[in-house]
Amino acid sequence: MNVTRVRWNPFHADVFISCSWDWMVKIWDQTMKSPMFTFELEIGAAVTDVAWAPYSSTVFAAVTTEGKIHVFDLSINKYEALCQQKVVSKKTKLFNIEFNPVHPIIIVGDGHGHVTSLKLSPNLRKKPKDKKGQELPMSPEAEKAKMEQLLSLLR
Repeated sequence: MNVTRVRWNPFHADVFISCSWDWMVKIWDQTMKSPMFTFELEIGAAVTDVAWAPYSSTVFAAVTTEGKIHVFDLSINKYEALCQQKVVSKKTKLFNIEFNPVHPIIIVGDGHGHVTSLKLSPNLRKKPKDKKGQELPMSPEAEKAKMEQLLSLLR
């Protein structure tokens, strides 16, 4: 079915994400012919947009025509969303999603011309820690290495 959005991962130049009307989100490595991950969000609900988080190479969110946001962190769970939240009435469809580049906020646009701003739960924006409980440094290189480690498990 129609692919509704394609976006490059901001930390790893070989990785991109796509979503489509067949309720699928796929994560691709441009060097491979098949997707690395495939997520079936809601049967019967088109996935209209998807976005990578600006703070983590493994976090993304998607919106559906059923009015739900799905937030994933592949470094925590490679199989299921960490959060699914219905943010509009059943008759309203979500079409766009974007992470704020600085603050822990997501904005979504719907089919009635409204924009909704949502603050991410602290559980959805935890910083990674080492074995001693110290926060790991956040850098583009560290984020690329985190994604590369995840992809190496699948290659």
